[in-house]
Amino acid sequence: MSAVKPQQTSSTAAFFTLRGSLLTLSILTLVSFTYISFKSLNSPSLQSPDSPLTSQSQVKNDADLVTADGSAASDKDWNDASDDEYGDVFHSPKVFRLNYEEMETRFKVYVYSDGDPNTYYQTPRKLTGKYASEGYFFQNLRESNFVTDDPNLADLFFIPISCHKMRGKGISYENMTIIVQNYVDSLMSKYPYWNRTLGADHFFVTCHDVGVRATEGLPNLIKNSIRVVCSPSYDVGFIPHKDVALPQVLQPFALPAGGNDVENRTILGFWAGHRNSKIRVILARVWENDTELDISNNRINRATGHLEYQKRFYRNKFCICPGGSQVNSARITDSIHYGCIPVILSDFYDLPFNDILNWRKFAVVLKERDVYQLKQILKNITQAEFVTLHNNLVKVQKHFQWNSPPVKHDAFHMVMYELWLRHHVIKY
Repeated sequence: MSAVKPQQTSSTAAFFTLRGSLLTLSILTLVSFTYISFKSLNSPSLQSPDSPLTSQSQVKNDADLVTADGSAASDKDWNDASDDEYGDVFHSPKVFRLNYEEMETRFKVYVYSDGDPNTYYQTPRKLTGKYASEGYFFQNLRESNFVTDDPNLADLFFIPISCHKMRGKGISYENMTIIVQNYVDSLMSKYPYWNRTLGADHFFVTCHDVGVRATEGLPNLIKNSIRVVCSPSYDVGFIPHKDVALPQVLQPFALPAGGNDVENRTILGFWAGHRNSKIRVILARVWENDTELDISNNRINRATGHLEYQKRFYRNKFCICPGGSQVNSARITDSIHYGCIPVILSDFYDLPFNDILNWRKFAVVLKERDVYQLKQILKNITQAEFVTLHNNLVKVQKHFQWNSPPVKHDAFHMVMYELWLRHHVIKY
């Protein structure tokens, strides 16, 4: 028995020595991996800034930011540009700046040349009036550097058919649907580009609500392609992460832009228009006779004075923007242009550039049910808060202005930026 005991003790000691060594090795390995991982996460060389974000909510760290040519961007470079140009009105000003620069450098669109321009292809109905956004986009795209003649270089493909122009020619909704379907079918049979993504890298533009009705019977077009529309309503099939809200801008504006004129705005709120929706009927019924709100259930009569309707925007703090026959209204961009804080009263409305601009920094966004408390809500906004909203509103005016040729950061470029973000989610 005495001969066996030392051998057992030796084996036990060896076991504990081995276990201790393994434990020590495990601890050292864990510490090493933790250190390496920490260094990797903080190493700019191991981070990939090449792919633009598909959502403004995905904010990159400062170490991730690079310029369009791939060189590093210092904090000072961003700070110099962001204070005035990319201030509080953007959800993520640094991300916007990064992606915008890359868009200007790389984004390419192929425009199908098929169709007679004298009918309803290639050219919209007109560049004036409350549906001018459609016309300006068609024209601006051709005036820009985004168009490529080589479809193999294209990121997106533009279907250049104008439903607004069809309406001008008196074509019925049923026939519009047939015309659009035949046109898309011809592109599918003539070219290989639609078929390789089932249309996911194709887009069309329409501002008039007739465009929504003319295409709603074409499920492949609606579900697959990108719709750039002035009537972006969640409850009629608009898909925010795929489709794009086109700002409805009544151009040319009758009077110059307002701004830095808060002392002249002595009236609490203003609205005048036709009662062609439930929310407008309620708005007029509840507030038409109020002494602090300037509410009229009809447009301002021209007999009251030249451009009196437009001049009212200069005298008001807030301009009420209820939805009409659709969720959208040109009154919103009128308010922005004339420096009157827009009060959005339209449910299910994906506001233009909503994933880029923080609307609550320059507008008052309400639910339709808030119409009954409208005056109290507006009176609860302090003068200091109003001044901040007004100052921010002036900052975004250029983003809701169409120009020919287009100008950096104007409405056209903001729409192109939205398209640029969306094209990155397409998988071939």
